[in-house]
Amino acid sequence: MKKILRITAAAALLLMAVSCGRQDAPKAKYVFYFIGDGMGSTHVAAAEAYLAQERGVIGMDPLCFTQFPVMGEATSFSANSIITDSSAAGTALSTGEKTKNGMLCIAPDSTTLLKSIAYKIHEAGYSVGVTSTTPINHATPAAFFGHNIKRGNYYEIGKEIPSTGFEFFAGGGLYHPKGKDKDQPVSLYDMIAEGGYTLAYGYEDFKAKKEADRIVLVQAEDSEEICPYALGRPEGALTLPQIVEAAISVLERNPKGFFMMAEGGLIDWTAHSQDLAGTIFEILDFDQAIAVANAFYERHPKETLIVVTADHETGGIALGRKGYNFDLTVIDKIKNASASTDVEQYMNDPKSIDSVNEEARIGWTTTSHCGGPVPVWAKGVGSELFAARQDNTDIPKKICAAMGVQF
Repeated sequence: MKKILRITAAAALLLMAVSCGRQDAPKAKYVFYFIGDGMGSTHVAAAEAYLAQERGVIGMDPLCFTQFPVMGEATSFSANSIITDSSAAGTALSTGEKTKNGMLCIAPDSTTLLKSIAYKIHEAGYSVGVTSTTPINHATPAAFFGHNIKRGNYYEIGKEIPSTGFEFFAGGGLYHPKGKDKDQPVSLYDMIAEGGYTLAYGYEDFKAKKEADRIVLVQAEDSEEICPYALGRPEGALTLPQIVEAAISVLERNPKGFFMMAEGGLIDWTAHSQDLAGTIFEILDFDQAIAVANAFYERHPKETLIVVTADHETGGIALGRKGYNFDLTVIDKIKNASASTDVEQYMNDPKSIDSVNEEARIGWTTTSHCGGPVPVWAKGVGSELFAARQDNTDIPKKICAAMGVQF
């Protein structure tokens, strides 16, 4: 414990020194904070190897975000476990404080509320967006606005959305909109609308309502609570690149600037299933969303910061299973399935998923999370702050330092 305290104190002193040294430095006006849920370095390498193979070469074709000029890594342990869950990791990435697995923005004492940087940045006058491909009240996005002793109390967590005043929320939908037992008198959707938010159902509906002051964008009514997986995604479905585009169009109206958290949440879900093809296509989709932010950066290079990281690694993927080679040509068999029902059949069949892993000569160690550090990439104003081995609690502090916002 003493060693951990010494490390924490040293990190705090370093951050203070960095902050003092940045008083006269340019401040980030626009900040994109991308979190690839469950995304480890090897997941990214698998996606890059697939792209190279598509060109018929051995190697790895870089993604948009892996070409960012700054790279570091972050430790991800929680307050009570070397292997974190998403709510504890989300809490660390949003509040700069550790908590126990299963808890959401509540300190390990189970009573003290922890404050997300989204609130601090909003109070400083910036617009704020919280987005994901999962339900909005799921662990990672919820860590930027909600508080609860149990991450699974989705209805109670969702009730906090209207009181945030944040300008933009987006995701697949909301878990338990009428409570776990469907016995709550007021739906979360109705509560959000009554709280002054315009509900947009799908990207086309958003375009008709985008002038509203505060928006919650979800899928079409009666859809599932998650955005469809990138592999086999039906035409017209809501995507993370669309969500980021929509968020920018709302948030950039504020002359002060904005902060946006965007989660590629389904990387984690496919990796839990040891679904190689699904994981690769979720990472490629995540990269396309980052490319949208990068295009914004190109228009505002002296005012924009993009940070990309993960909350933890999932699945323990290994690029190799037998011998000194792996072969991702099997992924094209899935990609080129003649009908989406073929893809659905593959994704819902553990035997099919494992046969793909075996044919590709790819290994997995677990269907759960892993305890190693996760990568961090950064580009733009203040990006040099992230070129280090750091703890996940340091990242939100550095974002505030880059923006000139009091942490």
